[in-house]
Parts: sequence; C-alpha cells; structure tokens
Amino acid sequence: MSSISALNSLLSGSSSSSTINLSQILEAALGASSEGIDVNSAVSAAVTAAEAPENTWESQETLVQNQTNALNSLQTGVSSLDNDMQSFNNLIGPLTSMSVTSSNSGIVTASAVSGTAAGNHVVEVNNLASTASWASSTVASAATDLAGGSFTITGADGTVTTISTGTGSSSLNDVANTINADNLGLTASVITDANGARLSIVSNTSGSAANFSVSSGGGVTFSKTVAGNNASFSVDGLTLSSASNTVTGALPGITLNLLSGSPGTQVSLNVAPNTSQAATAINQFVTDYNSVITALNNQFADSGSGQGVLATDATVRNLQSELLGALSYTFTPASGTTTMPNLSSMGITVNNDGTLSVDNSTLNNALQNNYSDVQSFFQGTAFNGFASSLDQQLTGFLSPADGAFTVDLQSLSSQYSTLQQDITNFQSNVIAPLQTQLQNEYSQAEILLQQLPNEMKQINQELGFNNSNG
Repeated sequence: MSSISALNSLLSGSSSSSTINLSQILEAALGASSEGIDVNSAVSAAVTAAEAPENTWESQETLVQNQTNALNSLQTGVSSLDNDMQSFNNLIGPLTSMSVTSSNSGIVTASAVSGTAAGNHVVEVNNLASTASWASSTVASAATDLAGGSFTITGADGTVTTISTGTGSSSLNDVANTINADNLGLTASVITDANGARLSIVSNTSGSAANFSVSSGGGVTFSKTVAGNNASFSVDGLTLSSASNTVTGALPGITLNLLSGSPGTQVSLNVAPNTSQAATAINQFVTDYNSVITALNNQFADSGSGQGVLATDATVRNLQSELLGALSYTFTPASGTTTMPNLSSMGITVNNDGTLSVDNSTLNNALQNNYSDVQSFFQGTAFNGFASSLDQQLTGFLSPADGAFTVDLQSLSSQYSTLQQDITNFQSNVIAPLQTQLQNEYSQAEILLQQLPNEMKQINQELGFNNSNG
C-alpha cells in the first residue's frame, strides 16, 4: 500500500471520537506548514482538551477544601467559646475564685482556694518559725586536710551519725559531701570569707521538731548558730503554732504566709471573690463570642466576589441563629429578685452586627457590689444558668459523635474523596487509553508523511513531470 493510501486509511479508520488533528496532518502533507508533525506536542494538546471535564471536578475539590478549612476554623472558635462557658460552670473556675487582701502585707499575706467562704480574719504574728543550723570553727580553706578523728551528728529523732576525718583524705569539702550523701535531712555546705572556711549544717525542715546537734572532733569544733523554733501566731484571737511559716489548715481553704514577727500588731485579712479574675473571664467570653459572630457574618457578606464558601451551609446558618438567640437569655431566681437578670444589666450590650460590647465600668461595679447576682446569672442555682444553656447549645454543634460540625465535616470529606476518585478513574479509564491511542496514530501518520515526498516524486516522474515544469 502506498503512503497516500495508508495515510488515507489511517485518517478514515480513526475513531469518530479521536481527537487527532486532521488539519495538522493535511498541512504537513500539502506543505502548508513545517515538514512533519510534532507528535508529542500534538498528543499533549489533544489530551489537554480531553481533560476538560477534570477542570470542573478540580474546581469542586478546591471549593470543598476551602469549605473544610473554613468550617474547621469556625469549629475552633466555637470550641473556645464553649470552653468559656464550661469554665463559668466549674467549681474551681473564675467565678468561684477568691482573693485575700492583707492590711499589712509586710507581716502576713494569704491566698484562698476557689469556693472558700468570704469573710474577715485577724492575724497576729509573734515570731516566725526558724530553721536549726550549726557551724564549725574556721580552717584555712575548704580543701585543707583535717586532723584524724571524727564528730557526731544527733538528728531530731535521736539517731547518731558518725562522720570521720583524716589527714590527707578529708577536708571540709569532703565532709560536706559525706553529710549530704547520708540523707540525714540536713544540708551541709562550705562557707568561705576573708577569715577562712567553715562548715555550715542546716536542717531541711524548720521548726523545733527539726532541732539537731553536732559534737566537736576531727580538729574542728561546732557551735549552734540558729535554734529551730516554731512560729507563734494567733488567728481570730486563738494562739497557734506552726513548724513552717507557710500555714495551711488554720483557716479552711486559706494559706497563710507569715513574713515577719510583730507582736501586738493585728493584721486584717479580707477574703472576697476575685473580681479581677471574674472580669477577665467575662471579657474573654465576649472576645470569643465576637470572634465567632464576625466569622459567621463574613460568610454572608458580599465583598464584591460573592458570599463566603459556607454561605449556603445549614450548620453555619443554624449556628448564627443559635448564638444570636442565646443573647436573649434571662435569669429568674427560684425566690426573690436579682439585679443581674441579663447581659445588659452588667454592661454587656449587643451591636447592630450581632457582636457584643462591654462597658467595663458597669461590669466592675456589678462585680464589686452585686457579685453573687452576676455569679447566679452565669451559674444559675445549680449550674443551670446562662453558661449551662449556651454550653448545651454549642455541644449540639461540637459533639464528636454526632455534632453538626462532625456531620458536616464528614460529608465534605466524603465529597472530596468522591471527586478525587472520579478524577483518578477518568485518568485511568479515559485519558490514559486516549493518550496511548493518539501517540500511536500520530506516530503512524508521521511515518507515512515522511514517505510521502518520495512517492509524490515517483508519481510526477510517471506523469512526465520534472523539477523544471513541476
């Protein structure tokens, strides 16, 4: 078969669905373009055209990924807001935090655990607890060899420990290391000044019960530098004693820090709600609420290129409705009245865009003068107030099992997987076979075209044409 016939057969036998470029082949055959066919370029162009349906799928993939990212970001914001609500309902949260104010912080300070009863107490510190210590006589240096011999340490429990010294092998440094390694409840160290070096031995525990004694020997003598004594103080007129200057248990939930002995000086301690911590927590709630509302508003706002990627998402619309509705919550006490029935009564108002603003002057006044009412608004009578109400609403979105965010994200993940599979299948079942087919067809056409000039020359010769009149 001649090249012309073979080429004609190739073109006429090509599948009707083939994207082989007939114009390019004809131009090459008739000399209207550069000689031959750029097979790789031709196949690439045809394959690119055939991949057009993938563009739609890829655009859908991008949209789904953007929706997923936006939803994850929104879920993070809602989680922060829900954490605020849970902290309000916590027995050791910011609304149960207590602070203690001292009338003389140079003598005694104090701290209180959450839930400690509010009230006033009077403390008088007669003397602080002291820690027993002994010191040796002075030797030339910390490395000076001590004379052979020994000395004993009698612990608070009566246990006697012998410490040996010896020329050439025992210095104050060696003795200190030995005492520390024996775990006697003591700390030994060498103190050096212009006069020389001395060994200091100090109890690890303050108070009279931790007193110990050291005998002289090994060429050094020891003397008591501080006697261990208990702190003596009174609380609300009751005389008390403590081995430590940090006192727990004298007052329920309160830790006293005794700082200076001052007999006859009464220090007042006022235990009250920690209004500063409460104000910080309430402002954090407002900040987190505004963050979520702003993110929601952005989804429905048209910035010129259309609304956000979640504008048609039912979860987002429901969340916006739930949050705006939550602001109308009103607390009604089981009995009596309250000065803080709603957010606005404590200085928290709603702006036109749904965000909140805080008048901190009004809020601080409410916390200072009506703290229990503010606490009741958020906590209710049994942790069933505003915080619990909003927490339950948000849990419907955040539940890892069947929350709206979980369901929505699972659906988006499924859509993305389906689109990826569609693209993979299309590449495997359509594009790959087509590329193989086109590669073969164009390659065959190129071979035939290469043979065509010689055959045309033979035909011209048979017809009596030559180069001069052809």
